[in-house]
Amino acid sequence: MTTPAAVTADFAPGRPVPFGAILATYRRGSGDPTFHAAPDAVWRTARTPDGPVTLRLHREPAPEGDRIVARAWGPGADWALTGLPELLGAADDPTGFRVRHPVLERVAREQQHWRVARSGLVLDSLLPAIIEQRVTGKQAFGAYRQLVRRYGEPAPGPAEAIAALRLMVAPDIAGWRRIPSWEWLRAGVDGQRADTVQRVLQVAPRLAECCAIPREKAWQRLRSIPGVGVWTAAETMQRAAGDADAVSFGDYHVAKDIGHALTGAPVDDLELAALLRPYAGHRYRVQYLVMAGRLGAPRRGPRLAVPTHLPG
Repeated sequence: MTTPAAVTADFAPGRPVPFGAILATYRRGSGDPTFHAAPDAVWRTARTPDGPVTLRLHREPAPEGDRIVARAWGPGADWALTGLPELLGAADDPTGFRVRHPVLERVAREQQHWRVARSGLVLDSLLPAIIEQRVTGKQAFGAYRQLVRRYGEPAPGPAEAIAALRLMVAPDIAGWRRIPSWEWLRAGVDGQRADTVQRVLQVAPRLAECCAIPREKAWQRLRSIPGVGVWTAAETMQRAAGDADAVSFGDYHVAKDIGHALTGAPVDDLELAALLRPYAGHRYRVQYLVMAGRLGAPRRGPRLAVPTHLPG
């Protein structure tokens, strides 16, 4: 079999680019068939408007800053490489962000070159987020992995490497629609979440526009779908639109962890909103810094099978 030709592009903004940390947001657990992180490279697959793509990114020496080189295979290669700078955070502007809590200062310095990624792909982030509602991360990642392996397709690219990494591309809209109800249940996805996926697929073209319309309209459009609540919309807007203000309200851990980090005690969502008000426009950065710095509440006792997120 002839290996398809790769298309190549690079990103060299004149500063360090921690591309592994930036892209990690798209990884759905350690067994994600659409993502592989190696010591020297990151592989990611996606389904673009032009079709599936496989991206491989690695760092090459450059006189000033980092030079991230991307190779892409598949019908979506040109589309993906056009968006490479934004995928690596070029559209993110952190200049207005000011640390207002001393506990964040160290990790903010360490993470000063991290940027909010923007994939431009709404379904790529929205569908996994729906699957992750109301369950533990382990359950959600296992469900997504099972469905992608069963109903997705092998990723385009060099056959030997793709086979070794077992990379897959998630199903297209028709593929997600074809999944029967019993297969959703077998994967651990209840009828409520499966129904939300189907409602999303019915309006997929309008949702794809959420990365090109004003932020508030994008949020309204996402939230207008029954089953897509604040948490699901935030998780989607963070990844698809690079929304640096999208806080994951409703998450089982986020409010507790940020509260613990900034005040020494867990808080609820209402208290979290007040606590983050001085960071308006950059609230997701605080969420990321708490996570990256492992500043959240320590996990004590046996691991319970509690929901990671509230409904929606």
